[in-house]
Amino acid sequence: METLKNQISIIGLGPMGIKIAQLYLQKGFQVTVFNRTAAKADQLVKEGARLAKNISEAIEASPVSVVIVHNYSVANDLFSSIETGNTLAGKLIVQLTTGTSQEARLSETWFNGKTADYLDGAIQVAPEQMAQPDTTILFSGNSRKYLEIEDTLKILGGNLKYLGENIGAAAAMDTATLSYIYGAAAGFLHGALIAESENFDVREYGNIIAEIAPGMGEFLKHEGAVISSGDFKLSQSPLAISVEATERILATAKLSGINTEFPQFAANWLKRAKDAGYEQEEFAAVIKTLRTPQ
Repeated sequence: METLKNQISIIGLGPMGIKIAQLYLQKGFQVTVFNRTAAKADQLVKEGARLAKNISEAIEASPVSVVIVHNYSVANDLFSSIETGNTLAGKLIVQLTTGTSQEARLSETWFNGKTADYLDGAIQVAPEQMAQPDTTILFSGNSRKYLEIEDTLKILGGNLKYLGENIGAAAAMDTATLSYIYGAAAGFLHGALIAESENFDVREYGNIIAEIAPGMGEFLKHEGAVISSGDFKLSQSPLAISVEATERILATAKLSGINTEFPQFAANWLKRAKDAGYEQEEFAAVIKTLRTPQ
């Protein structure tokens, strides 16, 4: 494919867009950039990038364009401004803008209607963590097109995850991982309140969390396999232990006079599973009570 000529366009020059452009410049690519605020490209131009006057010029300059703007609404406004009918024909658009599965599906339909190919992606790290062996980036969409540019995408990170032809998969998995991150962060913040209530150094608490995180990751990996199998018989950790643990966290919060919202929430989830009769099943059995919306 034309990417062998090492030509790529980057649309959107926030911190991540700038970082992506720099990574390709460092690898000797002919990089064309476009941003609605052109001044954001000044440093990249000094480093060798070419600034396009408009999005049409950016698309026409390269066989592949990476889009990373604020949201899909911005991306849609940019692409709808293209006036020439064949600008997108034969081009590959790699969308790294954060959005929903439905937005990814609508975008794929729109770009395919313009005879352009489309891949959707989600970056799982901050700009300074790009291009590392463990940099995780999710992709979904046409498998043939993904394989054609996989080596080009590997410049961005060493842990690329292709999730299949379902164009919404990358956005869905991004949302799923964010759910884990913010859930864990909520628990971390409540734990900091507990540490403060006992005059513990919260810095040391953070250090301990970092040390136990890999083991917790392996535990959750096991629980994911349990959910996937549908077999919730006890294998590592009975739900009963976690029911007691969340009740203890809630009691501690009440006795310490600190915020009780998070432990009350967690205790309610597990109590519901206990009441449903799953107490002697694997911890992951909680999900069986969550599949019915409240």
